[in-house]
Amino acid sequence: MSHFSYLLLDLDDTLYPNTSGVWAAVRTRIQSFIEQRLVLSPLEASTLRQRYLEQFGTTLTGLTLEFGVDVEDYLDYVHDVPLDTFLTADPHLKAMLQSIQIPRIIFTNSYRPHADRVLDCLGIGEEIDQVIDIYALEFQNKPIKEAYYRALELISATDPSQVVFVDDRLANLEPAAAMKMTTVLVDPDQGSQTHLHVNQITELTRLLPDLLNGYTGVGNA
Repeated sequence: MSHFSYLLLDLDDTLYPNTSGVWAAVRTRIQSFIEQRLVLSPLEASTLRQRYLEQFGTTLTGLTLEFGVDVEDYLDYVHDVPLDTFLTADPHLKAMLQSIQIPRIIFTNSYRPHADRVLDCLGIGEEIDQVIDIYALEFQNKPIKEAYYRALELISATDPSQVVFVDDRLANLEPAAAMKMTTVLVDPDQGSQTHLHVNQITELTRLLPDLLNGYTGVGNA
């Protein structure tokens, strides 16, 4: 049996390649939302978005704190992208997830409708046991430490060292590592001296074979 008890998986640019075009399309919608709702120039909107990302981890947090934007309006607008033109079913990812014996949980700053659409496009909805979205997190988004405590509460995990957390952003991995989770960076362009690393998500079980069903060895993560 695995010595891990939970697998937390980021959604966007983690379950699919960061070259897919999905997040570029979402970023374009975010830019458009800021320009239109706040009546800003493209440069002003881009500068504001970057500041929010660096300061809060998401644009939404900054917009709600400083401008009181409508959360549902924002989330519906920015995620209104044609996912099926960017993503297709991934049988290798499906097979890998099926081979994992512990709960497979999405942990995302996005919201449930977007997550469900992504999972449907990838053909892996049945392989996911739980989705923790921004509503479930009570709008305490990654990399804010409260988001991780909330996620652990939602999955009933009392020992962070039994959790594997996979994400494509180093900033999101740091709080999890500080809590003693096993952290894995998914990025084909950069590695990490602090976190475990894979170029793509389907390499995860080769990196951590004790995630597999029937594995009886001792983990060394």
